[in-house]
Amino acid sequence: MTLWIAIGLLSLAVWLYLLVARGGYWLARERDDGVLASPSRWPAVVAVVPARNEADVIARSIGSLLGQDYAGPLRIVLVDDGSSDGTAAVAKALEGQRRLDVLAGTALPAGWTGKLWALGQGIRHATAAGDAVDYFLLTDADIGHAPDNVSQLVARAERDGRVQVSLMAELSCVSAAERFLIPAFVYFFQMLYPFAWVARRDHKAAAAAGGCTLVRRDALERAGGIAALRSEIIDDCALARRLKAEGPIWLGLTRRAVSLRPYGGFLKIGGMISRSAYAQLGYSPAALAGTVAAMGLVYLAPPLLALLGEGAARWLGLCAWLAMAVTFQPMLRFYRRSPLWGLALPAIGAAYMVFTVQSAIDFWRGRGGLWKGRVQAMAGDA
Repeated sequence: MTLWIAIGLLSLAVWLYLLVARGGYWLARERDDGVLASPSRWPAVVAVVPARNEADVIARSIGSLLGQDYAGPLRIVLVDDGSSDGTAAVAKALEGQRRLDVLAGTALPAGWTGKLWALGQGIRHATAAGDAVDYFLLTDADIGHAPDNVSQLVARAERDGRVQVSLMAELSCVSAAERFLIPAFVYFFQMLYPFAWVARRDHKAAAAAGGCTLVRRDALERAGGIAALRSEIIDDCALARRLKAEGPIWLGLTRRAVSLRPYGGFLKIGGMISRSAYAQLGYSPAALAGTVAAMGLVYLAPPLLALLGEGAARWLGLCAWLAMAVTFQPMLRFYRRSPLWGLALPAIGAAYMVFTVQSAIDFWRGRGGLWKGRVQAMAGDA
């Protein structure tokens, strides 16, 4: 019994730390709600959109960028990254818009991930003519933007002197699998990278959401450009780390940028998570073992103690489980889910544990970082 009490005490201590000393990550306070004042001048922005097999959503995504109410110069460069589903044809139907260029991407060179190679090509194209470019908006082809999104991104960057402003797009949360897994995806991301710490100039935490991130051109160039990240699987956070060395950054939740494509069932969402989970651990078996053990302590021990334990061990498990459920509430509200989902966080955590192990297995089988037919995890990174 002493062992179970010790496990309960340790688990509860972890959740108390997360509640009060982890940058208030769970409060989900960093958001782009409201409207910021216009800057004294509207700088030139180029949106760079890498696209690979996005024919079902590309018209809505690019259309939302073409429909921006931005008062300054705004251009859009779409890079078709070897699509086989007619993405380029759909995009070219919109190319009559004077602000849109559609490029055919060249073959992927060794040592690059597909998205970063496409971004690099788009940025080179945008700057080749010598036109003024103050900011790049790096955004995915399956993201839709509210008409004022670019304006508000720029207003925040200009007001606060940020070299990067990134938004965690509102993800699809309709199907049963999405309701079970997606709010937790953002919750766990905030736990890893508390957004309040990301925004602090005196804190080393750095993160971004690759679906929608505005970066200053001069800061990106000082950081080594896209080429400095070319083999990164978790490219958004790698970019944020480099840019934070050049100046302050910001990351927040939003409803101004939304995912246009549903994620499907459990296997598809699990594959999305597994794509980068082992990379997050540095491809380290020791880190994997430690992570699995820690997740067991933090997510599985509380309900097991609460349901199967006795005496003090049971009460410690109940308190830890309650603390866990409390921390999930703001994210559940953001995604308009019942607060009762908070009690399911242990089961959700167990699913993420499985996805993490699967990520390592995929890497060991030579299929690490698999995305749209490409294996992108570099063997040299192990």
